[in-house]
Amino acid sequence: MSQERLQIERGVNIFFEGIFQPTHLVLILIVVLIIFGPGKLPEVGKAMGKTVSEFRRATSASLEQAEKKEKIAQAKEEEKQ
Repeated sequence: MSQERLQIERGVNIFFEGIFQPTHLVLILIVVLIIFGPGKLPEVGKAMGKTVSEFRRATSASLEQAEKKEKIAQAKEEEKQ
């Protein structure tokens, strides 16, 4: 079993490993502040929030659609038996 899988099973928070370490996130925030400036930061945050929200909505919609297709396929299989 892979190390990553073992960590997931043990409940280790993988979010703070690799690219998502807190120091990396602080560095990214500093770069964003330098590029956009403190005045534009609320606008950038709002746009990012909308993007994440739309992504989650699209993901959940596609999951629901896949579940519906799976239920229909199971019902058709049960009818054959």
